[in-house]
Amino acid sequence: MEGISMTEQELRTLRDELSELETSGRTQIAARIKTAREFGDLKENGEYHAAKEAQAHLETRILRLREQLRAAVVVETATTGEVRHGSKVTVTDLGSGDTRELKIVSPNDARPGDGMLSASSPVAQALLGHRPEEVVAVETPRGVRELRIDAVA
Repeated sequence: MEGISMTEQELRTLRDELSELETSGRTQIAARIKTAREFGDLKENGEYHAAKEAQAHLETRILRLREQLRAAVVVETATTGEVRHGSKVTVTDLGSGDTRELKIVSPNDARPGDGMLSASSPVAQALLGHRPEEVVAVETPRGVRELRIDAVA
C-alpha cells in the first residue's frame, strides 16, 4: 500500500477509531458471543452466528485501520492561499456555471456527494497547488471541465 496523505486531525481520528474498536468494540462482541453460546446448540443458533459475523467484520475493520495508519503520511495544512490537503475550496464550473464548495481530504474520509474529495481524485489533483482566480482543466469521464477557483480557506 502506498502512502496515504492525511492531516494530523484525520490521523488522530483514525487512531481514536482503532482504539475504540480494539477495546470496547471487542468487549461488546465478546459479550454478544458469550450470551449467544448460552442459548444452546451452536449449529442452529442464529444469535451466535450473527455475533461471529459481527466479530469478523470488526476484525476486518481493525486490520484496515492498522494498514491505513502504517501507510499514513501527514501533510502540512498551513494556509498559504493555495489549494492543499485539508483546504476548503469554492469552485465554479465554467461550462455549467455551477458553484460548489469542496474540501480536500484523505481517501478514508472522501464523500464526493457531500463535497469531501479524496486528495488522490482527479479533481483534487487538478486543484492542488493552485490559487484563487486560476482556472484548471480536469479530465472527467464526460470530457474536460474547466473549474475556476473562487476561494481557498
